[in-house]
Amino acid sequence: MATGFFWDERCFWHSGGNYAFMSPVGGLVQPMATGGLPEDPETKRRLKNLLDVTGLLDTLHSQSAPAITEDDLLRVHPASYLENFRSTSTAGGGELGLRTPFGPDGYDIACLSAGLAKEALFATLTGRVDNAYALSRPPGHHCLPDFPNGFCLLANIAVAVEAALAARMVDRIAVLDWDVHHGNGTEAIFYDRDDVLTISIHQERNYPLDSGDFEDRGSGAGEGFNLNVPLPPGAGHAAYIEVMDRLVIPQVQGFQPDAIVVACGFDASGVDPLSRMLAGSDTFRQMTGMTREIADDLCDGRLTLVHEGGYSAAHVPFCGHAVLEALSDSPITAPDPLAPRIAGQQPGPRFQAYCTTLIAEMEAALTS
Repeated sequence: MATGFFWDERCFWHSGGNYAFMSPVGGLVQPMATGGLPEDPETKRRLKNLLDVTGLLDTLHSQSAPAITEDDLLRVHPASYLENFRSTSTAGGGELGLRTPFGPDGYDIACLSAGLAKEALFATLTGRVDNAYALSRPPGHHCLPDFPNGFCLLANIAVAVEAALAARMVDRIAVLDWDVHHGNGTEAIFYDRDDVLTISIHQERNYPLDSGDFEDRGSGAGEGFNLNVPLPPGAGHAAYIEVMDRLVIPQVQGFQPDAIVVACGFDASGVDPLSRMLAGSDTFRQMTGMTREIADDLCDGRLTLVHEGGYSAAHVPFCGHAVLEALSDSPITAPDPLAPRIAGQQPGPRFQAYCTTLIAEMEAALTS
């Protein structure tokens, strides 16, 4: 089993400026002694460091990648947006959308992040590796063609998918998004298409507040090729596994993709500051294993994971390590010190039964 791991130190240098959580400092917003925006480099850097310490990184095919080309970007983003982004970056940075501040070289770093996603996908499709993980930063699944939001400046996965389709390496790709926030950017880009199946499992009404409804199934040629699975806060481990088993896997099986891409956010973690979903590192391990099995069955194992959100610097490294263990079949483990706490906070039988009812209603609607 050859698993690719695509990362670059420069992606850790992306900066959002001086913030206190979601608010720019100034006025009554006091600067924080440490940190700033929740989307800071430490979650990703600490994941890479943990892989170093356990030795798992030594078993992976680790490398960087070229920055994404403008031709690749133009399949998703209009030239006017790219020029505005580039010129603002050259001038020292700024804010082009909603919650997307960036500093000097922000454009170049975002292009490198998208390049990691493309290279990971292409390495999988050409057989250079069996599967791959891209430690992309800044993330991408919220970015619309001409409007960045939710820390996302370029639509990393969409750009990579469009490049693969344009190169005729595949005809159909399934994108599964288990970041805790709705993948509104990826959804919008492919909403009227039948060659890309988009599935988002997310906390209902978290971010964005006005998107991610189950009823939004695509339009035109894309009708039925978009699936949103909004879950109530606190749904927990069992609900995620049930969603995978009853909703996600049947939809992917019906679509018969040539490859699967996962928007791999870890912000459904039980200790994440931007969610209330109570997933544990084993949740992500099991979902990765289930996705690998379906990729093996349908598309010769062609599976690529691209890092999205996850804002607990203490927990993301263990969640990411668990995913890479499952992706690479590695015996090297990193026992999660937060696992007992998160396991003890899982919902009781009555709430689990409520979540099962919601999932069953969505399943019935899909099969009716």
